Amino acid sequence: MTDQGVRWTADQVLALAPDDASRKAGGRLAAAGPWSETGSSGEGAVWGRCKGSGSRPYQTVVDLAGAGGPAYRCSCPSRKFPCKHALGLLLLWAGGEAAVPEGSPPEWAGQWLAGRRRRAEEKRTEAAAGAPSRPGDAEAARRRAERRAERITAGATELEQRLADLLRGGLAAAEQAGYGLWEETAARMVDAQAPGLAARVRELGAVAVSGPGWPARLLEECALLHLLDQGWLRRERLPEGLAATVRSRVGLPASPDGPPVRDRWLVLAQYDTVDPKLTTRRIWLHGTASGRTALLLSYGAAGRAPELALPVGLAVDAEVTPYPGAGQPRAALGERFAPPAPSDARPPGVTTAQAAARYGRALRDDPWLDTVPVTLDRVVPVPDGDSWQLADADGATALPLAPAARSRPGLWRLVALSGGHPVTVFGECGHRGFHPLTAWPEGSGEAVALC
Repeated sequence: MTDQGVRWTADQVLALAPDDASRKAGGRLAAAGPWSETGSSGEGAVWGRCKGSGSRPYQTVVDLAGAGGPAYRCSCPSRKFPCKHALGLLLLWAGGEAAVPEGSPPEWAGQWLAGRRRRAEEKRTEAAAGAPSRPGDAEAARRRAERRAERITAGATELEQRLADLLRGGLAAAEQAGYGLWEETAARMVDAQAPGLAARVRELGAVAVSGPGWPARLLEECALLHLLDQGWLRRERLPEGLAATVRSRVGLPASPDGPPVRDRWLVLAQYDTVDPKLTTRRIWLHGTASGRTALLLSYGAAGRAPELALPVGLAVDAEVTPYPGAGQPRAALGERFAPPAPSDARPPGVTTAQAAARYGRALRDDPWLDTVPVTLDRVVPVPDGDSWQLADADGATALPLAPAARSRPGLWRLVALSGGHPVTVFGECGHRGFHPLTAWPEGSGEAVALC
């Protein structure tokens, strides 16, 4: 168990907030005034009572050692997780032992914590025992998989014909047809149960109206889509790793297939992408002993933050299990042996030239890969006309920043952190450039989230 004398920073606590309003409200409760009976334990629990608008104080308890990330319970009526009281309590705890001393939880907090630990142990026991499937269940699953594969094959064959028609008629027809052409094709791929193909088709519709040079970009994306179609139609001839990548890119679900890797995993970055139906959270981890990089994905319904939360700069002793696929970094978080705690560890870095070469090598295993995770060592953000780039401290080479990174506040945070001096930067490197996610100042210093 991590020493509870080493507490989170305020930034790490606020990274758990579901929205800006919760951050502000939680910050107002980060003072001792409204709190009573506060305490923390060496098992990763924090608790306290907060005076609210009602006659009884709200009972708030946080389990930092939750299997899927911190877990929260509060008697307030809020539907946000964590609520402002949980955030305020954690901010108070982050301030030091004077406000939230170590001790034993009161009965109301201890019962909830004990119930959580008991249920977690039951799940581990069930997972270890394994529930043998009945022959009929396995046979039904096999038939469902075959029917879905047949639908995807029919959809991929139809998509090949549509791409051939587009090229035969000329790319100019794509601009004239508008977005409706692509949306109708994407709907056909959804009907074929190939959501991965549908998503790439929708991206084609955006390329056709993306400004100067769009025909070349559209042709490139059509070629990648054609390659994915052919990969699916000829998947039996592919090496197993590449075949697994094709199945994943088409949209077939997969399960982690091990073996699990236990390590002390440093949280490199956490950020969300939002669409009308789904919020996707990406968490990048670095194994301090294994040197491996892993990507955790979690999801929340539209307007709700995913449950899994691991703020940047923390490290967690845990097992992660990789998903199948050649060169795929995605993994599933398994058993955690201690709550996340601050760490001064840093991943080893490379030059900008080595980062570009790493992306090129990764494309051999996954030609549809947009980016790879990379840590750049001793780089300086410098202006490049109307844009920015990250240049090696010796000025040998540089990487342009990705368009999505140029208009975000994180760019100016990075520039201010550097002040013209070299910094270490973790981010995603791809054909659009480098997207910085986290930075460390030269020498010692805490990780600074840029997203």
